[in-house]
Amino acid sequence: MSREWSFSDSMEEAVEAAGSPLDLMRNLGVGKFTEVPDEYTHWIEEQRSWAESVAFADQSYHMSDLRIKGPDAVEFLSDFAVNNFEGYEVGQAKQLVVANPNGNFLGDAILFHEEENNLLSVGAQAGHNWLRYNIETGDYDVEYEYQPRPAATGNDPNDYRYQVQGPDAVEVMREAADDPLPDLGFFNFETITINGVETNLLRHGMAGESGFEFWGPYEEREEIRSAILEAGEDYDIRRLGAESYQTANVILGWLPLVVPAIFSDEMEDYREWLDVRDGLLSVGGSYDSEDISDYYVTPVELGYDHIISFDNDFVGREALEAEIDNPERKKVTLEWDADDLQKVRGSLFEDGETNEYMNFPHPRNAACPYDEVLVDGEHVGVSTDKSYVYNERKFLSLAVLDTEYTEPGTEVTIVWGEPDGGEENPVVERHEQTEITATVHPAPYGEDKR
Repeated sequence: MSREWSFSDSMEEAVEAAGSPLDLMRNLGVGKFTEVPDEYTHWIEEQRSWAESVAFADQSYHMSDLRIKGPDAVEFLSDFAVNNFEGYEVGQAKQLVVANPNGNFLGDAILFHEEENNLLSVGAQAGHNWLRYNIETGDYDVEYEYQPRPAATGNDPNDYRYQVQGPDAVEVMREAADDPLPDLGFFNFETITINGVETNLLRHGMAGESGFEFWGPYEEREEIRSAILEAGEDYDIRRLGAESYQTANVILGWLPLVVPAIFSDEMEDYREWLDVRDGLLSVGGSYDSEDISDYYVTPVELGYDHIISFDNDFVGREALEAEIDNPERKKVTLEWDADDLQKVRGSLFEDGETNEYMNFPHPRNAACPYDEVLVDGEHVGVSTDKSYVYNERKFLSLAVLDTEYTEPGTEVTIVWGEPDGGEENPVVERHEQTEITATVHPAPYGEDKR
């Protein structure tokens, strides 16, 4: 007898109740991203600040935290992440990437080596879920502390996490810090004080501009934030709302969310362990395959080949070793045709069916948007996260395409609109599908000034 799935189910139980992973994940809409308002001023002025002056972003609410502690912490991560951990010292951060046994992508995060045998991973939940499972079921001398996304739980985060970026970001931090800034290499961090309060300062950047990320106990957030905003007054500092913050991804070339590859037979025990509430992500967009594996990507396809190390025997190594020199697909940036975009918006002013409404600057009707990309009517890949960026005067998306179509300047077609015309997705109006021309560009899109 069939039944409705519920949030008390495991992921495996929910999939069985729904009928398939895609029946479970399609048309769920979009969950709450953050506690930060959509805009503080106007999203265009906020975007301009990261290119012209300095932007202040509050990252405290949309990511999960996983702290891994114990004598086997680095050994454990070496077994389940694609990274090289040789020489990974306290005070260093790295992009952590994990894959499933078939070499398909599960998730990524930023890993901070805070103390000996004490590492903090900050990022999306998908990768953290897999690591937690393997700590609980494995034989490692480690323990973990886990904080789900505060925006999803409504709880206060353990730490505030702020970022300043832009041409004047370094000057603002010099003004705010009590002492001269440490000479930090990229992705290195050190403790400094601001108004006598300690904060951890990471040399970082976003959207190709220089900057810092810094974090500390959540109860100290107001004092640190006020000091940074005061130091930035003479530099026209702008706070980034949720909308403008998310648009930087298409410039940086970083894909925030894709469908995690957890639905193969090899992952059944994991799905039985995983609460559906922790693992559920919505899928939307024009791409409409019945096979969930068609939505998977690999770390190589996402551009992480430069951090994959075959010096250790990690989960997924064999598949990635076979792929790395000859991948079938590659990540690119797509620049959408302005005339076609105007036709989409213009359909609202004409009689008859309209095209799916495109909400600027970051149209999104699912956590994992997948729009089909065609060449001469044939499927060649998928377009994912997309945004209008005022600094470029362009509408851009990140896509994973068959390698023969990834040469810059290649013209492709994006199918815009839901397969069912928006009948089932609660955050999409009824509409008619259309096609939009786009041109292939490299990812990252812009010049890296970090």
